[in-house]
Amino acid sequence: MRRLLIALALVSLVGLAQAKPIADSGAPVLKPTPTQGEAAVWSARFLTRFHYKPLPLDKAMSEKIFENYLESLDGEKLFFTQADINTFGASRDKLDEAIYNKDLSAPFAIYNIYLQRVGQRVAYARSLLAKGFEFSSDESYRYDRAKAPWPKDDAEIEDQWRQRIKNDWLRLKLTGKSDKDIRETLDKRYANYLDRVHQINSEDVFQTFMNAYATAIEPHTNYLGPRASENFDIAMKLSVEGIGAVLQRDNEYTAIREIVPGGPASLSGKIQVGDRILGVGQGANSALQDVIGWRLDDVVDKIRGPRDTVVRLEVLPADAGPDGKSYMIELVRKKVTTEAQAAKKSIIEVKDGEATRRIGVISLPTFYQDFEARRRGDRDYKSATRDVERLLGELKQERVDGVVVDLRNNGGGSLSEATDLTGLFIERGPVVQVRNAAGRVDVENSTSRTMAWDGPLAVVVNRVSASASEIFAAAIQDYGRGVIIGEPTFGKGTVQNLVDLDDVAQSESASLGELKMTIAQFFRINGGSTQLRGVSPDISFPMTVGAEDFGESSYDNALPWTSIPAARYQPLADLSPIVPQLVARHEARTAQSRDWKNFRDDLADARKLREEKTVSLNEAVRRKERDEQEAKRKARQAESDQVADAAAATDADGEPVPVALQDDGLQADERSIRDDVKREQARKDKPDFILIEAAHILADEITLVRADTKLASRVLPYSAAFRVN
Repeated sequence: MRRLLIALALVSLVGLAQAKPIADSGAPVLKPTPTQGEAAVWSARFLTRFHYKPLPLDKAMSEKIFENYLESLDGEKLFFTQADINTFGASRDKLDEAIYNKDLSAPFAIYNIYLQRVGQRVAYARSLLAKGFEFSSDESYRYDRAKAPWPKDDAEIEDQWRQRIKNDWLRLKLTGKSDKDIRETLDKRYANYLDRVHQINSEDVFQTFMNAYATAIEPHTNYLGPRASENFDIAMKLSVEGIGAVLQRDNEYTAIREIVPGGPASLSGKIQVGDRILGVGQGANSALQDVIGWRLDDVVDKIRGPRDTVVRLEVLPADAGPDGKSYMIELVRKKVTTEAQAAKKSIIEVKDGEATRRIGVISLPTFYQDFEARRRGDRDYKSATRDVERLLGELKQERVDGVVVDLRNNGGGSLSEATDLTGLFIERGPVVQVRNAAGRVDVENSTSRTMAWDGPLAVVVNRVSASASEIFAAAIQDYGRGVIIGEPTFGKGTVQNLVDLDDVAQSESASLGELKMTIAQFFRINGGSTQLRGVSPDISFPMTVGAEDFGESSYDNALPWTSIPAARYQPLADLSPIVPQLVARHEARTAQSRDWKNFRDDLADARKLREEKTVSLNEAVRRKERDEQEAKRKARQAESDQVADAAAATDADGEPVPVALQDDGLQADERSIRDDVKREQARKDKPDFILIEAAHILADEITLVRADTKLASRVLPYSAAFRVN
């Protein structure tokens, strides 16, 4: 009977697809594979039994999966109508049976109708371009439709698309583009969008569906298909075997976005940013395979390969037209380290009266570790802790007075790295408590024999700092070891583990993928949790994003905050006597800073724009709004404390760097890659006043403790306080 109900739901879906004329004959018809049915069942077995918050795969869960799946496909409600949703409703409470019966035809049927609807909406959008628009009427466009009802019929959804296209046209018109240029830009944009959707394959659909299931249990549980699993592994070990180039889609081409220093592409001297790859061949003198129009990850797979093997590339230079002359290049693949995500150091000098404080900065984008190399016993395996320890040694030789660890935008990584990294600043002792699904609590301890740095310390965090970043920041705070500066952190207090489904199913091929499954919750050594609440800084900076918009508290099904008994630990210092003094100095300094005033004003403007949810489609109104925003931006820039004007920056060749000052109406792949990279570099080169202020705060601490030996004995570890005394 259950199978019959699923079959009836599928017949209903297919009936809708046949009844509606298909405007886009190029849409593929995607089908599930038997392997995906196996992966779905194995995933369900683990998620219902071994998850930290196990929930049965039943009718209630089926409805959650259904809602999540539709959200994943059409979160802004641009493609489906209420009539479509009503038809899909036959499967709403039967997706549990679909998984257990290894019959994924229903979610794939929904996806195939999604493909048809995308084709229909894009065809309609392109048809509007020939007519053009008038912009004198009083009309507005609601661009945030996440909480809007589904459009009731085709007429309503087409009106929404008319407004959407009208807004796209107006954005380009306000930049001075002609109607001809606007029409060509938008027609290519919508055609490229349709092309990208058509490149979605069965593995993508299955991963989307399984993530709808996984995240219905808890926000940080995910299913990773074979390709996603490989990319996750690369991200953790910061290395890959290939040519050392970051690729980006550029219309129908695959283009060079970044060249990794020291990699084969860099050492050849023959590949430049913006160059486009037309063909790829495996081995010397091999035939080339045309890759124009391919998915980006398919081209990446062709270029990656075993170390010391040859890959041939046909390359079209960045400044050549579509019919320009291409050239051939052979590269030998090597192991390439993606240093952009590795720990880095710098020094900020802070003037303090007649003295100059040298503040060392360790920037850590992620808590990485090459797990495979460590398991092999490789002594030189890549590790965040090892890199930071080396950099601290270099900073000590450069005689810095204090160290700032910058964890802004660090979303976490390896739990063991967070524990080991903490040990560089506290020696031995508990770092974090971990409670598993059975309620057993284990304590993760640092085994470090000596502190790599025992002097003044600060940790900078923001709302994106999560998981392992929060473990580190919380431990530093609980030990009184350093000042936490910035915004309240993300609030992710859960631990995930990777489950290789091929291993558990004893599959010989890598075909089932992996589960990134929540298996435990971590707690601070003081017994509290970072779950939902995050780590509250000792010295707060303005919030760049609201808690309701980003962070653990923005999830409907996040685990609640709770606490357990504290671990046995001994604080190394007590910062309570000095924090009020640091806050007072910080507030007095930033009150006089025009950069900080502009920063707060920019955040207020951005918050106001986020709250509006709609935009006018009247040209006169939009021009007035744009002119006011541009005048405000120029006034703030003129008042800036920073001497360097990014708009006047030049690159290494003395060429002006084009910095985006206002909305140009373009999407990422419609801009010149070279110009985009220059803009990005110009932004990176601008003084980081957030980090500079953190350095000032730490310099204040140094000044205060050097003037007061009794204060130093309270706020610094014994060894460092002894040196001050």
